[in-house]
Amino acid sequence: MNKIQQWDLRVCQLCLLHPYNRTLARVSRIVSHSGDGPLYLLLALLLWQQGARGQGAVETSLLAFALELPLYLLLKNSLKRARPSGLPVFITPSDRYSLPSGHTAAAFLMATVLAASYPEWAGSLFAWAGMVAASRLLLGVHYGSDLLAGALLGVSCASLALGWGQG
Repeated sequence: MNKIQQWDLRVCQLCLLHPYNRTLARVSRIVSHSGDGPLYLLLALLLWQQGARGQGAVETSLLAFALELPLYLLLKNSLKRARPSGLPVFITPSDRYSLPSGHTAAAFLMATVLAASYPEWAGSLFAWAGMVAASRLLLGVHYGSDLLAGALLGVSCASLALGWGQG
């Protein structure tokens, strides 16, 4: 087992093998659902009604997701990293593989795009994205490095889309 795998396992054990894991899982489930796709659609509809700034954010988000989704699927299905096992799991994951975390990638993508359009909300947006990421670990479906990879993927795709929008 390499150093990253050892670290991942220790973090999962720390987060999942304690007496409060079920309580944290209830809260984590709610936070995790805030990063589900249907809520992004609702957010897009609300933003679109806000005029040019909101519409620009929606257009940039669509471009960023057009970059992120194929990369996410390519990575997930190429790397085929098994999800944590032998530890408590509090939800049924949507697929077999864990790397990268799709919820984390999407949350950080949205936080990055929205922070560019609404800088006054940047702190709250990235705090929310971090909580979505943490929720995936606390639900027992991802390792810490899956979250880091997801955050990097989301921020990178959002940054590319933002750069293209300015060019």
